[in-house]
Amino acid sequence: MHSAVIVDVVRTASGKGKPGGALSGTHPGTLLATTLAALVERNGLDPALVDDVIAGCVSQVGDQGLNVARTALLAAGFPEHVPGTSIDRQCGSSQQAVHFAGQGVMAGVYDVAIACGVESMSRVPMGMAGQGGTPFGPLSERYPDGLVNQGVSAEIIAARWGLSRAELDDYSARSHQLAAQAGESGAFDHEIIPVEVTDAEGGTHVHRVDETVRPSTTAEGLAGLKPSFFDAALEERFSEITWAITPGNSSPLTDGASAALIMSEERAAQLGLTPRARLHTFAVTGSDPLLMLTGVIPATEKALARSGLSLDDIDAFEVNEAFAPVPLAWAKELGVDLAKVNPRGGAIALGHPLGGSGTRLMATMLNHLEATGGRYALQTMCEGGGMANATIIERL
Repeated sequence: MHSAVIVDVVRTASGKGKPGGALSGTHPGTLLATTLAALVERNGLDPALVDDVIAGCVSQVGDQGLNVARTALLAAGFPEHVPGTSIDRQCGSSQQAVHFAGQGVMAGVYDVAIACGVESMSRVPMGMAGQGGTPFGPLSERYPDGLVNQGVSAEIIAARWGLSRAELDDYSARSHQLAAQAGESGAFDHEIIPVEVTDAEGGTHVHRVDETVRPSTTAEGLAGLKPSFFDAALEERFSEITWAITPGNSSPLTDGASAALIMSEERAAQLGLTPRARLHTFAVTGSDPLLMLTGVIPATEKALARSGLSLDDIDAFEVNEAFAPVPLAWAKELGVDLAKVNPRGGAIALGHPLGGSGTRLMATMLNHLEATGGRYALQTMCEGGGMANATIIERL
């Protein structure tokens, strides 16, 4: 079996996922193409050598329909013989792309692959892919009481793990503070690639700073926000809910793209490229679709069991901050020190461009690991419908 390594990983800076956001005027195919072109250019790689481009994207309709991976690679100038495919494992789509790319390399099917992802939530609103249909209709017999949206799932998790509104807001303020500190110190400079954008007035400028980070955020300020998912009809069914989830302790709607260059260690040596990390262990699992966001716990346990490593061996963790209860419940259940979790801030501050988040987390996690001299890092993401991926990398 071949060893699969990460040669490089890049991302765009986040844009607010609404009309007028920094990236809202940029087609998602163009956004992803920008990351692909930057990835091969800064590594001096002939794109003709890429065996496949695997792109995560959740809402594969509208501007993101008809296989955005293929659209993006052609827009990036890759030769026509390079194929591409788009996959949807909900929020973990581009993390799953990393798994598929790495597994292809390990199996000897690929020598060079790109795992990437994109989501333009300003142009293709969340939930648009299910409009006009009943995608969960067949589940009514198995779940007669009905499933709930992710916000309500986050409420249930907060209640069942005993997380107070104050804890959620404190953690969320921490995310913004850490992300702001990282941005100001230049910690993101190596992972962010510039994107030329057109503003509402028709002028052009380069976007390279995360638009979703609010450095002035405080827990006191967040405490004044109203709950986002209050539903009187659910009060009797879920009497434990305290309605603590607000826009301030949730990830914002976000536009963004990211990409990772993955190849066999042998091919990297042949091309004179220096791998930055080895893909050590993969895991994916399903979980309760009602709670939906708790799969990060068993996914982490599964990855650790497969790896032969313990929690103490892991130097840093990236647990996607879809909502504040997710990393808090994960840390509480596993007994992990929060100082090792999302040390450069998470999605509450840096944004969550759905299909683009997996490789975004990988970029931030790898750069932190290199900056601190750590050896192992673990990334995990909760996913719609009750699933989660976990990935362990080893710095080289």
